[in-house]
Amino acid sequence: MDLALLRTFITVHRAGSFTRAAALLGLSQPAVTSQIRTLERQLGRPLFLRQARGVTPTTIGDELAHKAAPHLDALVEITEAGLDDESSLRTLHLAGPPEFTAERALPALTELTGEDGQGFALRASFGNAEETLEGLAAGHHDLAICTARPRGALLTATPLCDEEHVLLAAPRWAEKIGPGSPRHKGAPALDEVPVIEVHESLPFVSRYWASVFDSRPAVPGTVIVPDLRAALACAIAGAGLAVLPRYLCAPALDRGEVVSLHEPAVPPLRTYFLVVRTGTLAMPHVARAHEWLLHSASEWC
Repeated sequence: MDLALLRTFITVHRAGSFTRAAALLGLSQPAVTSQIRTLERQLGRPLFLRQARGVTPTTIGDELAHKAAPHLDALVEITEAGLDDESSLRTLHLAGPPEFTAERALPALTELTGEDGQGFALRASFGNAEETLEGLAAGHHDLAICTARPRGALLTATPLCDEEHVLLAAPRWAEKIGPGSPRHKGAPALDEVPVIEVHESLPFVSRYWASVFDSRPAVPGTVIVPDLRAALACAIAGAGLAVLPRYLCAPALDRGEVVSLHEPAVPPLRTYFLVVRTGTLAMPHVARAHEWLLHSASEWC
C-alpha cells in the first residue's frame, strides 16, 4: 500500500473534509479526492460517505484509520526527527489552555524530560478547546488538555481533574460590600462591583452566576484580559471582581491579596480532559506522558 495514499487517507479521516485535508497537506482538493478514490479501488471498499458538509468514514474506513494511524504517526515522527539525529529523545507535542498548561501540566511533564533512556523532548503550544482539538485531530499535537470532551471515535478523552471556581476581589471591595450585605445571600450587591474577565461574553462570571445564583450578571465586563493570570493581577490591584480557578488564586488568597466574596455550598466545577488520537497510546512517549499526568492530577485536586 502506498504510504502517500495512506497519509492522505488519515488526514481526511482526522479532518472530516477533503477541503480541510487538502489545506493541511498542501494539495489541491481534486488531488486529495483522486488519492482517496485510488485507495478505495485498491481495497475494493468505500472508505468515506460523502455528505453535504464533509465526509463520514465507513466502518472499514474507521477500522483502517485506527489500525494505521499510530504507525503512520511514528513513521512521520522518525522522518521529521531525522535518522542521523544524535539525540535519542522522542518529542512530545502538548497543547492546552495557557494557564493550566503552564501552572500544572508543564511542571509535571518536565520531570520526564532528559536523557535517561525513557525521557522525551517537550514542545508546548497554547490555544482554546476548539483550536487544540483541531490541531490534535490534524496530527499537530500528540496530547491535548481541554475542557471540552470531543465527539466521535477519532479522539479519546480521559477525565484529568476538576477545577473549583472562586468568586473573589481585593479586600477593599469586600469591605465596601460589608459583612451584613446581601453578598452572603445572593448576587444583588455584587452587581455593583466592576467585573474582570477573559472575554466580552463573560464566560467564567456567567457560568458562576448561573450555577450559584440562577441568574445572569447585571453588568458588562470592565476589564477584559485574555489570560487568567492577568485577570488575577487586575483583581489584586483592585480593578473589581473575578471568577478564577482555585489552583491559580490559592496563593493570593492565602496572602490576603484577594478574598472570597461568596462561599456556595457546592462550588462550580469545570472538568479538564486529557485527549489523544485513538490508538496513539501505543506510542511509548505518549503513553508515559498520559500516565504521568493522570498520576500527577491526583495530587492537584
